[in-house]
Amino acid sequence: MCGIVGYAGFSEAAPILLEGLSKLEYRGYDSAGIAVEREENKEPVIEVVKAMGRLHVLMEMTENGSAVHGTCGIGHTRWATHGEPSVANAHPHFSEDKRVVLVHNGIIENYKELREHLEKKGYEFQSETDTEALALLLDSYYQGDPLEAIVKVLGRIRGSYAVGILFKDQPGTIYAVRKDSPLIIGKSESGNFIASDVPAILKYTNQVCFIQDMEIVKLTRDEITFYDLDQEEIQKEFTIIEWDQQAAEKGGFEHFMLKEIYEQPKAVADTLNPRIQDGEIVIEELGMTPEEIQGIDRLQMVACGSAYHVCMSAKYVLERMAGIPVDVDLASEFRYRNPILTQNTLVIVISQSGETADTLAALRESKKRGHKVLGIVNVVGSSIAREADSVLYTLAGPEISVATTKAYSTQLVAVYLLGLLFGKLRGCISSEEYAEYVKELQKLPEKIQRILDEKERIQWLANKYSHAKDVFFIGRGLDYAISMEGSLKLKEVSYIHSEAYAAGELKHGTISLVENGTMVVGVATQPQLFEKEISNLVEVKSRGAFVLGLTSYGNYSMEDIADFTIYVPRTAECFATSLAVVPLQLLAYYISVGKGLDVDKPRNLAKSVTVE
Repeated sequence: MCGIVGYAGFSEAAPILLEGLSKLEYRGYDSAGIAVEREENKEPVIEVVKAMGRLHVLMEMTENGSAVHGTCGIGHTRWATHGEPSVANAHPHFSEDKRVVLVHNGIIENYKELREHLEKKGYEFQSETDTEALALLLDSYYQGDPLEAIVKVLGRIRGSYAVGILFKDQPGTIYAVRKDSPLIIGKSESGNFIASDVPAILKYTNQVCFIQDMEIVKLTRDEITFYDLDQEEIQKEFTIIEWDQQAAEKGGFEHFMLKEIYEQPKAVADTLNPRIQDGEIVIEELGMTPEEIQGIDRLQMVACGSAYHVCMSAKYVLERMAGIPVDVDLASEFRYRNPILTQNTLVIVISQSGETADTLAALRESKKRGHKVLGIVNVVGSSIAREADSVLYTLAGPEISVATTKAYSTQLVAVYLLGLLFGKLRGCISSEEYAEYVKELQKLPEKIQRILDEKERIQWLANKYSHAKDVFFIGRGLDYAISMEGSLKLKEVSYIHSEAYAAGELKHGTISLVENGTMVVGVATQPQLFEKEISNLVEVKSRGAFVLGLTSYGNYSMEDIADFTIYVPRTAECFATSLAVVPLQLLAYYISVGKGLDVDKPRNLAKSVTVE
């Protein structure tokens, strides 16, 4: 959840580290620090500078890095897990006299046990963090051979980690290792890098290597060497990242969230177009024969956050199109409830980053039970992409804002593609229906753009009701799944209390919360459920609610009930989520802006949740 950057090269390291960390601010953090190695009086010295709060504080302290000299260093943005946000708890952490200095993402689960062991050996702790135990344990084992010490430490610790390490007597060298927490290696003519994510180093290189669990990296400005736990050298391949640096910049937009909302037509088209050839859906990367698809008797979908909401939509779509029963689980619950899966269950896991800790654990649990796993991810070479039996990549490009928009939309269309392919192969939809669905899919980018072109009405509404204290989203069927995502977007970036309910549950308690002035967003895109939804809106309206109606063009009776109505273009009802979610994203964004909040970096949240 935190950010790591490391650089060993020919240029001053501190400015590069700070710039890299600025590209990782979306991951969420409460403090930051850098450690840079230099020579002083012919002796190696590692200078550590740490600061509370936003990165600009650290930049001011170091004059944007120009006050800290040296060409090899590591940097970190911390999101507190052990110990409150403070300078002492900020990374990097180090041993006495800075013989060993490191940064760490993840959690060391047995740190209390390690701390007691180290204190008995005479070590004194300066922080409350689990990471300091890792630094001091490494120091206790270090006898001049970094690889040997790292391997010994890995045998003692439990948990998840990505670690970048400097040894004072190994000038110009960074060591790194990971387990269950993302870490990439980059190489360029100006030097070599470690980082938590691609945007941190994209300005300098697009050549990256995704290291696997328990692999160790030794990195200098001239050379990158990979080792296994036997300290034997191993060979790794580098991948060319197709994103350009501009894709990870704001491009004239005030916030990344707005930019990424506006990128949805292109992202959806990019995800669809390679998989639709002459009117046929072709997903070669699935690696599944028609017979295997026909033999599936159940789908188990697992995800977290917005990806979970995609799964909720997918349940309606896949059951309707493909005739396969679908179970949906939050990844954090799936692995602990001893799920009962049939022999022919296909497990589908969805994650933008491909590194979400609970989702990755669900994948591993499913494979351990002998089930085939399909991953839907956005990041090539990520852990889920590597470990799943097959992968369907969404082609959203880099998503920087913490609140997902275009990744959610591309995950949705990936599910639509699966539904149509499975439905055709299983004989659940006719050739005529299939052809119409494919045509409608190809129209989605244009229809999303039409919604964006009419954003002014939503902006006006957001400015008028940014003072709202409670907002309820209600819907039936697919509209309930849409409501869940709309509610999450609002609470993520505006800090307004918001809940989503199945509209049919109103009388089972929820309606008691509705009072004069409460905003209720009624989503009604499903034709067969429209009248029932209208009835629910009448119920909340009669109790004083301000009703915002969201429906398709043509359903003008909504205006008889709603105080304000947003219309989206008509589409196949299975695809309605892709259109209805866009006004809800814009509503959340403009309310957040109206309240003067940090849209791209909401408090307490992180982009990639890489710990449980």
